[in-house]
Amino acid sequence: MKAIAVFCGSSSGNDNLIIEQSKLLGETFVSNDITLVYGGSKIGIMGTIAKAVIDGGGETVGVIPKFLQTKEIVNNDLTALIITDNMHDRKVIMYDKSDGFIIIPGGFGTMDEFFEITTWGQLGLHTKPIGILNSNGYYDALIEQCKVMVEKGFLKQENFEAVVVDSTINGLLDKMINYKPLPSPKWLNKEGL
Repeated sequence: MKAIAVFCGSSSGNDNLIIEQSKLLGETFVSNDITLVYGGSKIGIMGTIAKAVIDGGGETVGVIPKFLQTKEIVNNDLTALIITDNMHDRKVIMYDKSDGFIIIPGGFGTMDEFFEITTWGQLGLHTKPIGILNSNGYYDALIEQCKVMVEKGFLKQENFEAVVVDSTINGLLDKMINYKPLPSPKWLNKEGL
């Protein structure tokens, strides 16, 4: 994988282990020559991972909607900065520029990005790996909720298992590199419609 989109928070939260693991993820991208594709901010967890990549001499692509340029404080030290008209366009461009996706701690926006990109995969619109870096147990409750969704018949087991999860960066990257995509849904024709 040459480029990975990281979905994460524009806040730093209050867990130092999460902040440190975000920095380590950026450093790992640099050492593995992986371009960071992310939300374009210089604050919060977004800023932490971007700073680690920039400080290490790595490549960064920030994608931010114009209405968030001042709110999220745009990072002007990036390799590339793409300004979009809206949030949906932001996700589409992040998707286009990435070979896979990693979800690290964040709030509603991160959940929105995770569920949309995961739904696209479930529908057969992409076959890129999606990984959750479960930093310090942050996503334990989400993983448990997904198990409830499977148990109650609202989520297929294979769709749940298509999202790889690990609490370590190298473990997660290994799972993503060895990811086997789901077969295309039967209803999906060759044109993707």
